[in-house]
Amino acid sequence: MLNLEPKTLWQCFFEICQVPRPSKKEEQIISFLLDWSKRHGIEAVKDHAGNVLMKKPASKGYEKRPTVVLQAHMDMVCEKNSDTVHDFMKDPIQPYIDGEWLKAKGTTLGADNGIGMAAMMAVLLDENIQHPPLECLFTVDEETGLTGAFELKAGFLSGKRLLNLDSEDDGEIFIGCAGGVDTLSHLPYKTVDAPKELYYCKVAVKGLCGGHSGDDIDKGRANANKLLNRFLWAVNRKSRISMAEINGGNLRNAIPREAYAVIGVDKNFKEELTVMLNKYIADISVEYAATEPNFKMTIDTVSMPSNVIESSVTDRLLNAIYACPNGIIRMSDDMPGLVETSTNLASIKMHDGKNIEIVTSQRSSIASAKNDIASMVESVFVLAGANVKHSDGYPGWKPNPNSELAQKLAASYKKLFNKEAKIRAIHAGLECGLFSEKYPDMDMASFGPTMRGVHSPDERLHIKDTEKFFKLLVDVLADM
Repeated sequence: MLNLEPKTLWQCFFEICQVPRPSKKEEQIISFLLDWSKRHGIEAVKDHAGNVLMKKPASKGYEKRPTVVLQAHMDMVCEKNSDTVHDFMKDPIQPYIDGEWLKAKGTTLGADNGIGMAAMMAVLLDENIQHPPLECLFTVDEETGLTGAFELKAGFLSGKRLLNLDSEDDGEIFIGCAGGVDTLSHLPYKTVDAPKELYYCKVAVKGLCGGHSGDDIDKGRANANKLLNRFLWAVNRKSRISMAEINGGNLRNAIPREAYAVIGVDKNFKEELTVMLNKYIADISVEYAATEPNFKMTIDTVSMPSNVIESSVTDRLLNAIYACPNGIIRMSDDMPGLVETSTNLASIKMHDGKNIEIVTSQRSSIASAKNDIASMVESVFVLAGANVKHSDGYPGWKPNPNSELAQKLAASYKKLFNKEAKIRAIHAGLECGLFSEKYPDMDMASFGPTMRGVHSPDERLHIKDTEKFFKLLVDVLADM
């Protein structure tokens, strides 16, 4: 990895990979950035939220040009394969080269948005790059709440032009994004002694692709929570389930890849359960043949648990999860091919021994549609007897088709690579929506190298496109 070009960029990214940086637990990466800036004689300041701002004076001849802000977030999504031993609070990410891609061993790579951070650090270090005065903003907690952008104070930045380095497609320049809101449902439950006469087993869904709940929601991928529940619901209609445990998904902004439940059924139903599973696997394999080639589902015998959830709660839970909308709700009428509104049934957890917590995430480029789908999800779980609340949410970023920054990026891309760049909006959330509230006159554009499998252990970064990304950044800064 350290032999790749440009060397400074990859060296910075390697250093970032050594530092733990889960969302809401960024203390180590904040300390790293402040120590790094001190070692290299770069002016840096941290605000009350933990955001770090580094400044670099203009190159010779660029002193009178307007300040440009570069921005990336420092936290990463921490996902790993179930058979991977990794402590995200202690262990470094282990990147490796696989053909034309950079990947990580069994975990997310953290190129989202570590490569954006590395690009800013490389620009700060390189005295040969021509540029106006620079402000490099490293924000906290983008992935689980956009906290850094929410808490950013007006006046912390002086620049009026901002390049967000948090996009995932080479040749695409983004000038708008969706807003979002999370819906948290808590279904109270009580337990009873587990019946002794039942056959107990663990039913598990594995091997799904997962991915980003915004950028990948249109890829036709399966949701592990929905697949598991669909099977359990069918079983429950034939032989009442006693459920001891259910667990699926992890993060609100990731399509769940794995889910499982520990259930008991009548011992005489054991063979039919296996027959049902085999038929279900065959059906799902056909339904998702193109998008989920590694789908697996298993049943394993387990010891009898001490307790199970009372049956009335199990019924209401299975019905609510089945009824809960998931995936694309509406495509955009204004921008062909763009998802307008979606929802992701992100996780199901037995929370605090008293409630089953179901987390869903709604996105839309239209505020009223975002609120509507959140209310739809709420109504499903209220009917099931759950207590429901919504997060504060975050605003969308209204596209500016006249963005000077976007036009400069497009012109540089054409000059460097002899290919037209696409200017478009994205269904994922970006911090630009919040920046526009604090700095309404700021011109913004977002771009980045090609990444795939983001928010999953399949995350990979295209090496050549990363080199192009950095060349584009350097060129557009010189053109400012």
